[in-house]
Amino acid sequence: MKKAVFPHELIGEEIIVVKTANPALLGITGKIVDETKATIRVLQEGKIKTVLKSAVVLKLIRTGKIIDGKTLLKRPEDRLKG
Repeated sequence: MKKAVFPHELIGEEIIVVKTANPALLGITGKIVDETKATIRVLQEGKIKTVLKSAVVLKLIRTGKIIDGKTLLKRPEDRLKG
């Protein structure tokens, strides 16, 4: 089964980290304020947390969609091209 690549812009989305091997990242909740090829930066309670995409599964609060961070391992502009 091929996983779908998440196509749209993530900056501005409210997320929660629902699965990770790193207990320090579990439960991080906030707004994505920046994205690179390998990381997302989440604004949580006035602080920026940098999260490796390959290490997390995210849930979009607005839609409830679950996204494996490994499917996001492209630069945002490359992912949007398809």
